[in-house]
Amino acid sequence: MWAVALASIIGFAGNEGVAVFRIRVGREIGSAALVADGYHARVDVEPMAVEPISVTRLRPYASNARNHSKKQIRQIADSIRKFGFTNPVLISDDDEIIAGHGRVEAAKLLGIQNIPTLRLSHLDAAQRRAYVIADNKLALNAGWDRDLLAIELQALIDLDFGMEITGFSLAEVDLLFDEARESSPDPEHDADNEVPPLTDPVSAVTRCGDLWVLDRHRLLCGDSRHAVTYDVLLQAERAESHLHRPALQCSDRWTCVRTRPHPASRVRHGHR
Repeated sequence: MWAVALASIIGFAGNEGVAVFRIRVGREIGSAALVADGYHARVDVEPMAVEPISVTRLRPYASNARNHSKKQIRQIADSIRKFGFTNPVLISDDDEIIAGHGRVEAAKLLGIQNIPTLRLSHLDAAQRRAYVIADNKLALNAGWDRDLLAIELQALIDLDFGMEITGFSLAEVDLLFDEARESSPDPEHDADNEVPPLTDPVSAVTRCGDLWVLDRHRLLCGDSRHAVTYDVLLQAERAESHLHRPALQCSDRWTCVRTRPHPASRVRHGHR
């Protein structure tokens, strides 16, 4: 059976600073005591059933300030496909969505007809209105231990687990790994950033100013700080994309622009 806990303060008892919480869960686990913010809390647990409901019955909250892009909906759908529908949608007694708008849209995208829901019958209209915001904002207030996150993501990569399913893009993962390497005190990683000396300059295959032709693509060896680099590559044409390494105490910078070849430049033909 599903076990989902929702807590809200319903009052204070006496002058002893006792806060009474009501927690509803998917299965009854009894009563317990806890201390939160200096208050002794008495917990009363009540059962709450998970109810499968057709997605066509659910109504989105008209004033929901949280929006979901099509890309994020696809990410949620991929997560549901991979892990299952693990998080019930929270609804009111009249089937209005309180939390889970993105999951409902993802279910529609996947063609899921019935999804698990929890009715928050104990919340009044004002509480529901506040919870719609709190459910989203409180999660955003959390942070990341970026070193541990990098370790966990690397472990998933070692298991051949796709990174996209975690919600992190490949660029974000690469940035995390770069940060972890730069902050690592292990001298073993320092060797990764060392550039070996070029013992024989004559044997260099690519030199500054070389333009490589790779099928439909062009790769120029040049310095993105100099305007002549763009003149050689673009010849007054507008680039479709421009990627460069910012000059933040970095000795290496690169440029990658796709365009038609420059007839006056030294062109080399390579293979991918």
